[in-house]
Amino acid sequence: MTFTHALVRPPGDSFAAAISSTHAAIDVALAQAQHAEYCQALAAAGLLVEALPPDERFPDSCFMQDPAVVIGGRCATARRAVVGRPGAPSRQGEEDAVAAALTGRFPLTRLIPPATLEGGDVLILPDRVVVGQSGRTNAAGIAQLAVALSGTELPVYAAPVESYLHLLTAVTHIGQGILLAIEGWPLPAPLADLEVLRVPPEEAYAANSLGVGKYVIVPAGHPRTEAMLAARGLDILLVPMSEFAKADGGVTCLSLVW
Repeated sequence: MTFTHALVRPPGDSFAAAISSTHAAIDVALAQAQHAEYCQALAAAGLLVEALPPDERFPDSCFMQDPAVVIGGRCATARRAVVGRPGAPSRQGEEDAVAAALTGRFPLTRLIPPATLEGGDVLILPDRVVVGQSGRTNAAGIAQLAVALSGTELPVYAAPVESYLHLLTAVTHIGQGILLAIEGWPLPAPLADLEVLRVPPEEAYAANSLGVGKYVIVPAGHPRTEAMLAARGLDILLVPMSEFAKADGGVTCLSLVW
């Protein structure tokens, strides 16, 4: 898969009230500065970065991966957008602006109730899509996604997610058929044929990294993971993520890429 675009949204002042399992106070000004550095990393990886304005109605709306996914294989003209339904009630409505931004670029499908689906649960590979069934994504959402992708010849597999917010909290695809996954986390059967690099438990947050060609965007402060990726010949772009980690968000969460 070759990514060329990233759609982002800087955090607004309301980000201080984002959903958080940590309950740690978020420094919004620092988050905004970290987001700017993140956008610089996307651009350094060769992506065209487009930004929507902050939306103060939705404290979590900087996490642009969740409202929609763009899927469709190697050919850009075959791609399509699927707009999900956030599983967190306070996030429902975020998807409208994302749908508007994607309209006219791709054929677009919107999921309908009772489906819930967040992009953080959708692991997109060149030949398959694996979707986490989690507290944010339900069976109806996975079924509707499969129907929406029926013309792409990409099979959709469901995988249970336990102990993590999203599937991509535990595992990401960084390209070249390589997965980055938390050590000890059991790979779902649909991923069993792929190479896996294991992130040590003390650096579990780094399992959520974003592969863009030869680059991998990695949260700063995880030296063992950095060394492991560098040993594979990948170019690492480090980004500060402390304030987004407080809101249970990772590197992939901050952009919708295609």
